[in-house]
Amino acid sequence: MITPAFELTQDPDFLTIIIRVPYARPSEFDVYFEGEDFKFYAKPYFLRQLTLPGRIVEDGREKASYNTDEGTFTIRLPKEIPGQYFEGLDMLTSLLAPKKSRSAKPLVEEIAASAELSGEEEEEEFDWEIEQTPYADSSEGTLSLQHPYGFGNLRSGVFQRLQDELSDVIDIKDPDQTPAEERRRKRLAAEAAKFDPDHYLADFFEDEAIQHVLKYKPWWVDAHKKMTALQRESHQEHDTHTFVVFSEEEREQLRKFTNKSYLLDKRSRQHIYLGLIDILLAYCYEICVNEGDKNVESSWNIRKLSATLCWLESFTCIHDVLVCFGRRVLCYPLYRHFGLVTRAVTDTVMILQLGKAAVLKCLLDIHKIFLASDPAYILNDLFITDYCIWIQKIKSKKLAALSESLQKTTLSKSHMGLELEELEAAAVLVQEEEKALKAAGTVSKQQLLSSESETSDSEESSSTSSSETEGSDSDEQESSTSEDGEINPFQGTLQEERTAPLIDCNGLRQGTNASALEVSDEKSKVSLQSTSLPGKLIEELEMQMHSAMRLSEQPEGLATADCISQEQEENPAPKPDRFSEDPAGKGNFLEVSSKPNSLLFLCSTNEEED
Repeated sequence: MITPAFELTQDPDFLTIIIRVPYARPSEFDVYFEGEDFKFYAKPYFLRQLTLPGRIVEDGREKASYNTDEGTFTIRLPKEIPGQYFEGLDMLTSLLAPKKSRSAKPLVEEIAASAELSGEEEEEEFDWEIEQTPYADSSEGTLSLQHPYGFGNLRSGVFQRLQDELSDVIDIKDPDQTPAEERRRKRLAAEAAKFDPDHYLADFFEDEAIQHVLKYKPWWVDAHKKMTALQRESHQEHDTHTFVVFSEEEREQLRKFTNKSYLLDKRSRQHIYLGLIDILLAYCYEICVNEGDKNVESSWNIRKLSATLCWLESFTCIHDVLVCFGRRVLCYPLYRHFGLVTRAVTDTVMILQLGKAAVLKCLLDIHKIFLASDPAYILNDLFITDYCIWIQKIKSKKLAALSESLQKTTLSKSHMGLELEELEAAAVLVQEEEKALKAAGTVSKQQLLSSESETSDSEESSSTSSSETEGSDSDEQESSTSEDGEINPFQGTLQEERTAPLIDCNGLRQGTNASALEVSDEKSKVSLQSTSLPGKLIEELEMQMHSAMRLSEQPEGLATADCISQEQEENPAPKPDRFSEDPAGKGNFLEVSSKPNSLLFLCSTNEEED
């Protein structure tokens, strides 16, 4: 027999059951319902038994119809109490469970007892199963040494058979021989060793990509807004089935699960609820950073960020769950930002407030992700499948209380134990120092550039003047050389005169050994005209010669220009004494001055120029 696809909806007065039976004969079907039981048969489809969350009655208002195009039966059944709300109509695995088999041994598939068995026989069979559970061929001592893990800590010895795949699934080595306290110590040490301050600070300061993914809104955000808006209007709780819709693929997943019941004590239930929060936090992070898309890293992200899956951790309070998740977000994935931690907490609160339908939808997605990953399928067997079956049977008020406790729990960076605030403060100081140094470097660079520009200007001017001087020197050398190759004796005297340094405004000259040049203006003009220097250089040399000719001897051996002029006016030297002209037309300054410190100035003119 084939279990058909089906779904249930409700309104205040009726329960509607839609059953998809393609290629069935509509003339050959049978429907049975009474109280909380419902059965359907249409060859080859058989809906063995649905255990409804409320009672229905047969009062003549029931209706059934068949759609030949879609191959579906639609059956409307009246509620025994009009207006009653049936909770959990989308929990298909739970609805398929036989009513009298809910107290069976956990992890043992439940099979409906025969209707002929009496209550005593069922009780004896149930007791027998309980008695047979502890029995095993292996020694009890070996079993007692193994430490439990998995859903509700109901499994042990699993990884002894999976040593080859152990490293690809979890981080703890030899979990069967490692107690819970030691697992926690090893996990904390591994996280402390893995934490990278540089990676954290890089994501902290350069968070453009992180801020982008934080803007993504998954499906539960809109569903939560709709639910909150309706609750404000009517002040009543609404069926989350209105806001959470399961796809046909998800319904098929629910139908394939084998129904189980679990005997759990208070401590085990606490571990299950806290482990559920841890798994949902990791799932919310994965959905946020990948913006709802699945990739090859999705399975790794979920199991790596959840210590329940990766280290088989058993938590004792919600705050420990949040701290553990925050530390792992800051140590392992690509994006290591505290904002992603708080965002995952907010999303988990929304999912829990939407009820078990939203939680189940997330768990089904995780189950699908792990099923597509080769090593991670083991985690489905250890945790996710049991969570998918168990969540359908719990009360919604339990999840509401859990979401309220999670919302009240505070989490800060100081709780991480990784000195995040100190790292951020130190990084901010370094940035401020770098900015200050950069600003100072900019100012000094500007000053350096300005000084370099001034230097270059001065160098250009000096190079220009030097080039002019070099050109003038070359011209002088060319002009001082006569046609027959003889050098003009006046050239050396001009070079010495130009290179002699002049002193301040008093017109004093250093390095002249208290000598003065006494030459008349006419003779200097004749001498300058006798050369072939450029006009500009001639004028410059003429000015220097005028200033040099006014020098006379002072009492200390130096003479000022005023003294020279006065002495020349009072005692003019006779021209024939200093200048003589030979018949050939050549004039030579051959007479040495009678003064002790005088400078000899030789001048000759070419015959052709005279």
